[in-house]
Order: sequence, then C-alpha cells, then structure tokens
Amino acid sequence: MSSTPSLSPRARLLLWLVLAFCAFAGALWWWLLGRPVALPDAPSARIACVSYAPFREPGETPYDLKAFISPERIDADLRALSQRFDCVRTYSQGQGLSAVPEIAGRYGMKVIMGIWLGRDPVANARQVELGIAEAKAHPDVLRGVVVGNEVLLRGEQSPQALAEYARQVRAAIPKSVPVTYADVWEFWLRYPQMAKSVDYLTIHILPYWEDEPVPPEHAVRHVAEVYQQVKSAFPGREVMIGETGWPSAGKPRRAARASVVNEARYLREFLDYAGSVAMPYNVIEAFDQPWKRAQEGTTGGFWGIYDVHARPKFAMQGPVVEEPRWWLGWLAGGAGALLFVLAGALRREWRGTAGWGVLLLAGFATGTALAWQYRQMLYACRDLLEWALSWAGCAGGLVTAIVLARWLAARIGGVASTVLPGGWLRFAWLFLLALEGLLLVFDGRYRDFPLGLALLPCVGYGLAGWLSGWTQTAGLRVEERCLAILVPLLAAAVVAQDIGLNPVTWLWLGLNLAIAVPVLIGWRRIGLQANQP
Repeated sequence: MSSTPSLSPRARLLLWLVLAFCAFAGALWWWLLGRPVALPDAPSARIACVSYAPFREPGETPYDLKAFISPERIDADLRALSQRFDCVRTYSQGQGLSAVPEIAGRYGMKVIMGIWLGRDPVANARQVELGIAEAKAHPDVLRGVVVGNEVLLRGEQSPQALAEYARQVRAAIPKSVPVTYADVWEFWLRYPQMAKSVDYLTIHILPYWEDEPVPPEHAVRHVAEVYQQVKSAFPGREVMIGETGWPSAGKPRRAARASVVNEARYLREFLDYAGSVAMPYNVIEAFDQPWKRAQEGTTGGFWGIYDVHARPKFAMQGPVVEEPRWWLGWLAGGAGALLFVLAGALRREWRGTAGWGVLLLAGFATGTALAWQYRQMLYACRDLLEWALSWAGCAGGLVTAIVLARWLAARIGGVASTVLPGGWLRFAWLFLLALEGLLLVFDGRYRDFPLGLALLPCVGYGLAGWLSGWTQTAGLRVEERCLAILVPLLAAAVVAQDIGLNPVTWLWLGLNLAIAVPVLIGWRRIGLQANQP
C-alpha cells in the first residue's frame, strides 16, 4: 500500500469546508427545531367536533374483530375531550363503540355516529343493525348518522348500493336524526346522485392528501374554494366538512410538509375561517392512531390533536415549538465527536492536530445525523422487526462513517493510501440506495426518506472520492458501476414525481449523486488510461 504526500491547499480547504458545513448544518437544524414559531391564534381553544377512535394502545386496530374497548376507557377519553370539544364523530359499530352515545350524553356532548361499510355484505348488515339500534336508543344525543365512510374512494360499493343502505337506515331511525354519507369531495361531484339518498352532504377536504398537495400557507384558502364549489354544485343542500386536518409527522408531499408547527397553523387558520362562515365541520382527529401507519405510512398515525398518551401536541394560542427536546441533537453530536476521537486514537499512524479536528467535526456531524434518523424512527417504526432493521442500518452507517473519518484524518496528514478502505461498504450502500430508490419511485406515497442515515455514506464517500483523486475506483466491479448509474436516475425520478416542489427530494438526489459521481468519474478515468499508448 503506497503513501502519498499531504493534500494540496485547495484539497485541504475543501475538506475543512465540507466537514465544517456538515457539523454546522446538523447543529443549526436541531437548533431551529427548538425555536418557537409565531402563529396566528385560534379564535378559541374549543372545537365543534372531532373524529374519535380509541384504538391507540400498542397492537390495537379496528380491523381486529375481537378487539374490545371497555366503557371505562371510553368514559375517560370522552370526559377529557368534553373539555375542548362539543361533539365526537365515530366510524363504526361494535368493539365497544356502542357505548359512545350514552357516555357522550353524560358530558353534554353530541355524536356523529358512523356505520362502517365495506365489501362484506354480512358485516355490513351487522353494522347497519347495530347502528339502527343505537340511533333508536339515543336519538337526542346524535347529531347525525354517517352511513359509510369513503366507500366510493375505496371502490368497495357502487353508488346504487350505498344509496340503498342510506335509505334503509333513514327509514328505520327517528326523523329527528339526519342521515348522511361521507367521502372525499371529488366523489360527491363524480356521483351527484348520492345526494338524493341523504339529508345532508358530508365531504372530506384534506389539503395534504390532495392529488396536487396544497402547502400549509394556502391550505385554508383551498378548503374555502372547495367548500364553495360543492355548495354551488348542490344548491340549497347543507354541506358539512366531515374531515379536515393536517399531520404532524411523515413524508413531505411536494410543498406540503407534515410537522407539528404546520398542524397547529392549519387548525388555527381553519377554525378562524369556519367561525367566520358558520360552517359545520369535524376535525380529524382526537388522538394519534398508530394502527394507521400500516396503511398510510408514518403520516397515517399522526393526525391527532392529542398524542397516544392523550397529551396535547400544541396550544391554540401563542408560539409553537416543533421539538422541545432539540438539545438532544447537540448532545448526540457531542457523543459522536467523542466516539470518533476515541476510534481515531486506536492504531493511529498520523500526527498533528489536523487529524483530530477532522475526527471532531465528522463525529459531531455524524451524531446529529443519526439523532435525526432516530427521531424519524420514533415516528415510523411499528414493530420489533422494523426497529431491528433500523438499528442495523444506523450501526452500519456509524461504522462506515468511522472508517471514512479515520481515513480522512490520516489523509490530511499525508500518510494514508489513496485507495479507500472498505470498498465492499460502498457497494453495499449503493445497493441499499438503489433498493430504496426503487421503492420511492414505484411505492413511495407513504414511504419516508432515510436522510439522516443516507447522509453518512453519501457525504463520506463523495468527499473521500474527490480527495483520493478517484484512484480508489481502479478495481470497480461492473455491478457497482451499474448501481452508480441507476441510483441518481431513480433519485431524479423522485424529484420529477413531486415536480421539483419538494426540497427533500432535491436533497435525496444530491446525496445519491455524491456517492455515485466518484464511481462514474473513476470509471471514465480508467477507460481513458486504458486507451493511452
């Protein structure tokens, strides 16, 4: 293994600039998460109606037909919710939810009661039977009965079949209880005949989930425009917004970013608008629902005004903080710097303070990046397998970062080989990035970007490739070259899918280019050298 002289002043400057920028960016990102953000106040902390599902304990899901929520738990939930909400909306019958109307009545709350309809006619008949019984038993508590929720969206029933279910319920329950059907607003315009079978229309307007996602600064204006569009399409009919809200965590969709600050902003602005037009509405939802992550990714589990422990995520007045424990990111950075210094001290062959500086900066940047990834894991991981895979990825990223940081520390002292260590590590990361890229392109609606993890090998190998003069690529396999072509192409496709409006996709593309470009340049140089006489 041959040694090389110290880096040129230009190369040394590049090394320090990149490492300093990464460390500063990591510290700044965490600091910004902890800054209070000024937002317009809501007219009141009280909200007219909120979606309520009690399935928030680990492993609970409404799809478990044997699940049962005790009346005591429902009582505790509704007692707490009655302090801020006048009404709750449920979505199904059975599993203990039949107790909701009676318990809500104790606390002076109204209920918009749901009857869940799907493909199974036997299950549908049971839901209708239970719903009719509850409506007859508690007509004074019910503000309405929703016969089916987004059934047309899921394609599980025809409009004719849904209308028949609605007419069946309408004929069986007291006239004082109105009947409706709830679906995304476009489906009411697509199937206007549904309006004939209900007493009022219930539409869902979720700016984040629109086919063309709406950023939070324009979200309430979009809601107002859609509401007026539906009102105009059905003149003289009452229209209620049955679901609207914003997620506090999950994948950004174009310029629509899921965050606590954006959820607070949307709800405050929406409540101000709803009060100004005296519009009936229901907000989704009371509590975060972890079971939804299986269907909708991270985002699905974080639409609640309260978290799974019934703690409010934000106040309705005053500034809002995205991450109160932001300082843990700095603490992780400090731990990373210490770990890298200790790792660099083992079997050290270089001298001087420059190497220690490289290790400190690289370690701090790595610590903040892994803390970023861990924060995402807290939201995204649903079971032991996902936690195990995520921890394995973080361990691999940490090992890769340490190996590259040791090489950079030695390289700046002029005693390291120009051949990078751990060539198989780079191939493994290229393979994983290609796999993730394929998933993001073909199944990316609910998939998060593992940016905190990807930063480590991508920035590390990109920087090391430049400082080595690309000579470490002399033994490249054909597979690695193919991956180096595929990885940035997939990342560019992800950017195109969000039509360039999502900053996260551009960062993802940049990271993929950082690790792929050295491979491609090295490949080209090998070809040029082979053609020389």
